[in-house]
Amino acid sequence: MAVLVGTPSVTLICVSVFVAVLTYITYKLLSGYLYKWFTLKKVPGMEGTYPFVGNALSLKTSSGAFFRQIEELCQKFYGEPLFKMWIGPVPFVILCHSETVEVILNNSVHMDKAMVYNFLHPWLGTGLLTSTGEKWRQRRKMLTPTFHFSILTDFLEVMNEQTAVLLEKLDKKAGTGPYNCFSDVTLCALDIICETAMGKSINAQKDSHSKYVECVYRMSDIVTQRQRKPWFWPDTLYHLFGDGRIHDETLKVLHDFTFKVIREREEEISSMESSEDTNQEGKKRQALLDMLLKTKDEHGNKMSHKDIQEEVDTFMFEGHDTTAAAMNWALHLLGSRPEELRKVQEELQEVFGSSDRPVNTDDLKKLKYLECVIKEALRLFPSVPFFARTICEDCHIKGFKIPKGANAIIVTYALHRDPRYFPEPEEFRPERFLPENSVGRPPYAYIPFSAGLRNCIGQRFALMEEKVVLSSILRKFTIQSLQTREELQPIGELILRPEKGILIKLERRETS
Repeated sequence: MAVLVGTPSVTLICVSVFVAVLTYITYKLLSGYLYKWFTLKKVPGMEGTYPFVGNALSLKTSSGAFFRQIEELCQKFYGEPLFKMWIGPVPFVILCHSETVEVILNNSVHMDKAMVYNFLHPWLGTGLLTSTGEKWRQRRKMLTPTFHFSILTDFLEVMNEQTAVLLEKLDKKAGTGPYNCFSDVTLCALDIICETAMGKSINAQKDSHSKYVECVYRMSDIVTQRQRKPWFWPDTLYHLFGDGRIHDETLKVLHDFTFKVIREREEEISSMESSEDTNQEGKKRQALLDMLLKTKDEHGNKMSHKDIQEEVDTFMFEGHDTTAAAMNWALHLLGSRPEELRKVQEELQEVFGSSDRPVNTDDLKKLKYLECVIKEALRLFPSVPFFARTICEDCHIKGFKIPKGANAIIVTYALHRDPRYFPEPEEFRPERFLPENSVGRPPYAYIPFSAGLRNCIGQRFALMEEKVVLSSILRKFTIQSLQTREELQPIGELILRPEKGILIKLERRETS
């Protein structure tokens, strides 16, 4: 009887506690939202901003249209030091001037990636690209030695071998008319990263219908679509009404691939260590995966299988799509500018003569004009057209207070077109990056690999690969672009790609 009498009281207490907790959480969320709303009220922003949904209803749905929308907004607000948009209840300040970008990237406080990177976590985990705080610092310290130049030079052999496969494919296209080179260059980059990162040859160039490549592109599109639709941010709603099922199916292909490679490599290394013929096996090529399997932190702890998979997935994503896009854009630009193409080929003639030998480390140092071409291509078409950070404490940017919890989007595509540092910014002029022409340019005016403490750990690897592949192509072929800049229609998903590929004509070069 006592229990029955007490039950309503217990229920009432439980309900009261639940209501109190819910009220407190609602109050905290609402007060935080209102604080950001009123703090950012003076910052110029998009029209059509509504409470709680922000500008989400005004954002274009397709990747190409959204990229052009951001480009137009940057032009519209170029006279302002920054502008804002709200995606759902989350505020973003958009930066495209070197002095405002420096405030964020040069401050060790604002090192956390923005909340929209959370949608990459199912794919990349919290590896070097997406991790924050102490985990990022520890992981960066562990991985930096694996990208030392002396180690990267060991990958030259792989780069030359896979480039030779690409040249065979291009040779069949020479003299045959219009040819879309985007896919073949991308598959070459994929073969290079697979073999250098994982020690596994997947022969993507000989199997043009690579399931892995298809899934990388599909996942990039899925993630960027979700980032723009706050109503799909909750996992439950995303799986009930969004692309949750397609996301999970695509993710399984990507993870199964890298998981299988890691397991096979672990078994191979274990077999090598137990083999009596260690001298012969010791000559086997090292891959970044091998180094990850042996890497230890300051306490002597090895990385877990999950840790390794996070980094391998990150290497695979960042290490092939970015370089492939950069090389394709460079080919288009050179194919549309005969004078710059001639200068590159004159430099190649000086370095290689009529030889078709592989590229070596000494050659890489001599290819100065080609390096300027690559840098100028990355200026006009940065592989990562924008990236974002979380504002981790209240700060001021050009007189505007930016509250903790807001996000900053750095639009490299617009930043690289600042006429103060790049006169006639739409013109392709590799000479901009000659040493004498770079004097006085602010360090944050050109950041294709980000900048500050969180810059890209693989940028030397990328430049090396791009030099090897492009120099090999241009030694053998002359190229002509068949598209105007307007026809290319860049798509700014996670990586900047041309909507319709890169259409060129190839002709074999006559070398003496």
